[in-house]
Amino acid sequence: MSTAAVAVAVGLFVLVPLGLARDPAPLCVEEPQTFPEAGIEGWSGEQLENAATIVRTAATLGFPREGQILGVMTAMGESSLRNIDYGDWETRGFTNPDGSRTTSIGLFQQQDWWGSAEQRMDPATSATLFFDRLGRLPDWQAMEPSHAIHRVQVNTDRDYYSRFQADATAVVDALSGPCE
Repeated sequence: MSTAAVAVAVGLFVLVPLGLARDPAPLCVEEPQTFPEAGIEGWSGEQLENAATIVRTAATLGFPREGQILGVMTAMGESSLRNIDYGDWETRGFTNPDGSRTTSIGLFQQQDWWGSAEQRMDPATSATLFFDRLGRLPDWQAMEPSHAIHRVQVNTDRDYYSRFQADATAVVDALSGPCE
């Protein structure tokens, strides 16, 4: 079994007993999928492959379209949908509130406390980690999307992710459109 499959299985094992799983949304993203350079709404290639992994993971965990959009919005804002092995410390010199270096890596720019480097660098596992925390917010669907993400990611600007909502919606809708 692949690492991604194990991560999804573990995520379901954790979410279902907690009552956090949702009714699965339809998903027509097939594995593996290669995307044209033209892309969707300015996103292409590796970025769309990563978005597809986020959408697939969310759907497998039972998150509806709205949750899938939040996952893609987050990765757009954190890494431009690229699975990068560096973060805010290296690019902007940002530190944690206690003054220590950030340890952010991966699609969601998750720090050490999210999991191992291997977990945070695996797109499906890092998405599972994100959705696990999102699912623990009892009112996430009633919140402004960017505010729900802010509660999960704990960044400095709760409105930061709003700028990615239209693009994330277009990408999710394109990836999960009707099956042919």
